Amino acid sequence: MKVTLAKRAGFCFGVKRAVDMVYEQIEDAKERPIYTYGPIIHNEEVVKELAEKGVRVIAEDEDLHGLEPGTVIIRSHGVGRKVKEDLENAGFTIVDATCPFVQKIHRYVAKYAEEGYFVLIVGSESHPEVQGIVGWMPNDSYAVISTPQDLEDLALAGEKICIVSQTTFNYNKFQELVEIIRKKGYDILVLNTICNATEERQSEAATIARDVDAMIVIGGKHSSNTQKLFEICKKECQDTYYIQTKEDLDLSVLQSISNVGITAGASTPNKIIEEVQKICQK
Repeated sequence: MKVTLAKRAGFCFGVKRAVDMVYEQIEDAKERPIYTYGPIIHNEEVVKELAEKGVRVIAEDEDLHGLEPGTVIIRSHGVGRKVKEDLENAGFTIVDATCPFVQKIHRYVAKYAEEGYFVLIVGSESHPEVQGIVGWMPNDSYAVISTPQDLEDLALAGEKICIVSQTTFNYNKFQELVEIIRKKGYDILVLNTICNATEERQSEAATIARDVDAMIVIGGKHSSNTQKLFEICKKECQDTYYIQTKEDLDLSVLQSISNVGITAGASTPNKIIEEVQKICQK
């Protein structure tokens, strides 16, 4: 079987940086508790490995004052301003592992909202990155959208509109939404905040999926960018499979396949990708 592995599969810059920062804190812990606010990345294998090293995940609704003060690492997705303030007021030392590209969005929404723009955030409202972005809005002049229907439900009259995006949103869908808004004649400022690595990963995955008999997409089940990769690949290759580890791969479905493509979300460790690649090659 021919196996084509995407060159851009696996950890992106922001994810690698966040995970490295956690390991640095483990080495320098000096018996102080180490926490991450929410899972550091959306990969259960990584979170499990860190838990075995004593790193505990703080749930979003957890009582901070019931925890022993220590070091809290802000996840790569970022958090809102109030969350950081609450952590500081509860006596925690903060290590901010927010992806720099996400931090840039925080600055954008704060700046343009203050300048009188209505901010449209393109992304999944329930995703922690989007929740963090909303948490840097200085007012209520914003909306989160992800589909054309969301735009139909919005009543905007004469406002200046600033458009930003979740870093892992589907690039083509973002452009589609921008075009719909543009045709309505609004005064818009478009800030394409989709990470370059995301665009390249999605484009490469689509290209590979067009040329193979089956496509394997590896990533955590809660990973937004992996879910979007799966959607993109499924559109190009009907036999596309979403797995977290090699144990999830049903090899029987590949028995009659002559060539298979593999890609992986931004939170997938190289070790898992290599294991899947090897089992396909065998």
